[in-house]
Amino acid sequence: MTMPIRETFDKSTTAFNAHDMDGFADLIADDAVFRAPGGMAGAEKQACTEFFSGWLRAFPDAHVALRDVYVCGDVVVEAGTFAGTHEGVLQTPSGDIQSTGRRVMIDYTQAIRFRDGKEAAFDLLYDRLELLEQLGLSPVPA
Repeated sequence: MTMPIRETFDKSTTAFNAHDMDGFADLIADDAVFRAPGGMAGAEKQACTEFFSGWLRAFPDAHVALRDVYVCGDVVVEAGTFAGTHEGVLQTPSGDIQSTGRRVMIDYTQAIRFRDGKEAAFDLLYDRLELLEQLGLSPVPA
């Protein structure tokens, strides 16, 4: 019997916030896919898990705080804030960003499609320029 979508979503969020990537990965379908800003994309459970693990390595105190969660059929749409201190290497399509020691708080929206009780597709949106500005890597206009 498959777990209800909201229960799976809640367990996934709890696992991410606990930095329990094994628990997080258990909730992802083997053929899952993800898309994120900057042309980042991947397929298969391992690529999805690695993408989200990368945020935890770059921000060892990472935490997401949910503002809104909408369940619509087999899709969950979440709006929240990602917060963490940049103490590791952040991998991006244009190159690695070395630790800046800066704290960030970035609003994000993510749509997650579920299939057979597992997360099958992640579509993450966040403001990349705002992230770079908070990391001190992009000048803020006067």
